Amino acid sequence: MVNEKGSKSILVPAPTAWPFMAALGIALVFLGLVTHGVVSIVGAAVLLRSAAGWWFDVLPEQREDAVPVSTAEQSLLQMPRSPMRVEHLATGVGGHRVRIPEEVHPYWTGLYGGAAGAAAMGIVAMLFGLIAQGSIWYPINLLAAGILPSLADAPTEQLRAFSAAGLIAGSLIHGTISLFVGVLYAVMLPMFPLGAKWRSGLVTPVLWSGLVAATLGVINPTLNARIDWMWFVGSQIAFGLATAWVVARTTKIETMQSWPLSDRAGIEAQRNEEKSAL
Repeated sequence: MVNEKGSKSILVPAPTAWPFMAALGIALVFLGLVTHGVVSIVGAAVLLRSAAGWWFDVLPEQREDAVPVSTAEQSLLQMPRSPMRVEHLATGVGGHRVRIPEEVHPYWTGLYGGAAGAAAMGIVAMLFGLIAQGSIWYPINLLAAGILPSLADAPTEQLRAFSAAGLIAGSLIHGTISLFVGVLYAVMLPMFPLGAKWRSGLVTPVLWSGLVAATLGVINPTLNARIDWMWFVGSQIAFGLATAWVVARTTKIETMQSWPLSDRAGIEAQRNEEKSAL
């Protein structure tokens, strides 16, 4: 092979570390949100510098390296030819150029699933409060302690008592996170293989619990110091099963990949409008 310069070599993109540096900068920006603002500032500087370096690696001309190729070695190579043939799907046949999943749940079903999961988790949390502390307000006050300074250093007796501010703050935190995770369930469930949807209601909460266990000491130290992990994992599993049950029962809709190009581009609709105008 001969490149544009006349040498027997091929041109390949030159190696670069800027994408990795950009990823590091993004990670530092978000890490600073839970540690210190200086970390985010450093991350932003790294991100901007790596973005500029990445840009000049591609534009105005892409950096390339010439890899020498020996024609003598190529002539000695004997590639075995397989007797098997590749069967290609014809255009228009079902399954041609299909991307998985072919059908998805409407995203609004995730909101219903998140609400159902929030109710299931709330029931388990209240049972924990009654059994462990004799109060249904104890779990929600612990949750609200993450944003309410008045509850962050509160004694156990105060956490057992009713708090209007704790109820409002805890409900907002619990509801917002539940709805967000419910939408994620609606997006992810169609990607699970058949028969694995219910297992996702068990496996995903366990993985989520591990993530919470690793970060809770920074996000909510009060909850981290007093949490009962057995009850916490149980409440997460209740959320996962309830959310998966609600989302999985909804009717799926086809993705646009099965539509003809004219429909996806809106050409047919435009023609119909022109005919009706005539």
